[in-house]
Amino acid sequence: MTEIEGIEPTAQPSGTGCADCETEGGWWFHLRRCAQCGHVGCCDSSPGQHATNHWMSSGHPVAQSFEPGEEWYWNFATGDLYESGPDLAPPADHPIDQPVPGPSGRVPQNWQQLLHP
Repeated sequence: MTEIEGIEPTAQPSGTGCADCETEGGWWFHLRRCAQCGHVGCCDSSPGQHATNHWMSSGHPVAQSFEPGEEWYWNFATGDLYESGPDLAPPADHPIDQPVPGPSGRVPQNWQQLLHP
């Protein structure tokens, strides 16, 4: 295990989807979970880029992938990728039956053209 500063292993995830997209009625591509407070936000390829926005507004630099089968961490402040780190409070990812992109019913047909590179 890698020691990573700024992680609170007991913080619960804010939900199963991007908290900000849910509030705004938007959609996401992949999900990231703040390792300090549990806020679930969408990745930088998503239209809202809410995980990065959360880091910039909260100062919480470390996020973990919230995708099934992915355990890596990303440090927004330093650009460091960690292949592993401490286990966070469950669940470790969104439900396996949740569509990607998601959520069901809000993803436009031309979603691939709307992703950020």
